[in-house]
Amino acid sequence: MPASATMIGALLGLGTQMYSNALRKLPYMRHPWEHVLGMGLGAVFANQLVKWDAKLQEDLDKMLDKAKAANERRYFDDDE
Repeated sequence: MPASATMIGALLGLGTQMYSNALRKLPYMRHPWEHVLGMGLGAVFANQLVKWDAKLQEDLDKMLDKAKAANERRYFDDDE
């Protein structure tokens, strides 16, 4: 998954820079270092997004377990 996220982010950064140059009617590869910078930032962004999603899922699972335990205490332990 990290390799695919890195590639998707790099393509996103490259596409953003090329789209920016196309909107301004400039040559696509006007400053090649901007494309490298865009690809790097896109890769970092995509990898951080994957990490954030995994952390969010983990936190959600913890919250759901706590809520389930609280509901079981509230509704099933009162009868005893």
